Amino acid sequence: MKIDPESRSLQGMSSFLGFVALNVMYIATCIPILTIPAATSALYEVTIRYSDDESGRPVKDFFPAFGRNAGRATLLGLCLAVPMLLLAASAVFWASHPSLLAGAATIVATIAAIYLFASFLFAMALTAAFTTPFRQALKNALLLPAAEPVRTFGILLIPIALVCITIVFPMFGVVLVTIGFSIGAYASAFLFRSVFARRG
Repeated sequence: MKIDPESRSLQGMSSFLGFVALNVMYIATCIPILTIPAATSALYEVTIRYSDDESGRPVKDFFPAFGRNAGRATLLGLCLAVPMLLLAASAVFWASHPSLLAGAATIVATIAAIYLFASFLFAMALTAAFTTPFRQALKNALLLPAAEPVRTFGILLIPIALVCITIVFPMFGVVLVTIGFSIGAYASAFLFRSVFARRG
C-alpha cells in the first residue's frame, strides 16, 4: 500500500495536530498569568501569518514570537488589563446593590470593561503584526474598537462564545483545552487582517 503525503486527508490531519500542539503551547505559556499577553501576541502572530495562504509554521514559530513580543506585549497588557479588571470588579460590586444609580454604574463599568478587553485583543494583534512604538500601539489599540465596531464585535464574540459554551456545557472544556484557543485565534486572524488592511 502506498501513502501519498500530499493527500488532503493527511494534510488535514497534520494541520489539526498542529493546532492541537499550538493550543497546548499557548495554555502552558499562559500558566504564569503575567505571560498571558506575550503568549496571546505570539498566538496571534503565528495564526495571522498562517491565515495568509497558510504561510509560516505556527508550531515552530510560536516560541520565537513569544520571546520577540514579550516585552512590548506585557507592557501593553498591563496598561489595558489592569483597568479592565478593576472595571469588571466594579461592575460586580455595583450589581450587588439594588438602586437605580448602582444599576447605571454596573452598565457603564461593564461596557467600559468590554471595550478595554477589545483594546487588549487589538493590542496583542498589533504587537504581533507591526513594530510600531509602544505609545502608538497603545493609542491604536484604544481607537480601533470604536473605529471598527462590526469587526470588533466578531473579534469579541469568538472568545466570549467559547467561555459561555464551556460554562453552559462543561464537557466543551475538553475542546477548549484541546484546540479551542488556537482555532479561535485563527478565526480572529482573518478579522484582524481585514482591519489592518482597511486601516493600513
